[in-house]
Amino acid sequence: MPRPLTTLALPLLLALACSDKNTSQPAGNSSTTVPEVYKKIYGASSITSDGTWLTIRSKGLPDHKSPYYPATNALYENFSGTTFRGVTFQKNPNQIVEKNYVFKIPLKPAEAAVKQATPLGPIGVSLNGVPFFNQYAGPSQPLTNEIVSFDRYWGHPAPGGFYHYHVEPIYLTVEKVGKSALLGFLLDGFPVYGPEENGTLVAEASLDAWHGHKHATTDFSAGIYHYHITGNDPYLNGAGFYGSPGTVSQ
Repeated sequence: MPRPLTTLALPLLLALACSDKNTSQPAGNSSTTVPEVYKKIYGASSITSDGTWLTIRSKGLPDHKSPYYPATNALYENFSGTTFRGVTFQKNPNQIVEKNYVFKIPLKPAEAAVKQATPLGPIGVSLNGVPFFNQYAGPSQPLTNEIVSFDRYWGHPAPGGFYHYHVEPIYLTVEKVGKSALLGFLLDGFPVYGPEENGTLVAEASLDAWHGHKHATTDFSAGIYHYHITGNDPYLNGAGFYGSPGTVSQ
């Protein structure tokens, strides 16, 4: 007659049974949980999904040259000349510093019943992992005096080394993907596109108060609300997030 399991043997057998199952999660991008469109964020160190939220990790380092890198960095350049809107470049005192961003955005974004204003700091992530910031240099302060510090690719670092784009990231639109292409996502999960659609400049009058509109895109054939970066204030985002934003930590 078989002897009953002891109180010590039963937990051991359960543990062994569980160890036979593959419970590990795939590292980095998972083809089973992360839709292909999000894998265009080539600057992410990892992209994962739990079916409701996408978690995008990034070091926030531009993959292009900048005078804001330390002189010992291979991407440092001693830039001088003109920048956004033809203004003469004036370097600010900050340097680019590696970060550990964790962007958490909804996998299935939806219009929010009550819209929220975008905060200062990161409001989304671009394809190369650099954050998007909104149209303000400070609380209700336009970018007028900050534009001079944009490098040749129209980005700059804030105090603390937080490199970011307020306006069109021309390294992406001119040298990488094109002016009609997907450029990233805001924290509400809605995509950001360049200043053109099918090679034609987007008419700002066609955009709503949040600086976007809804129709089919190359990446979303069924149609989706999306933002457009344009050459005039508010550049990327207008009255706030169209959807309910997720979170970002660093």
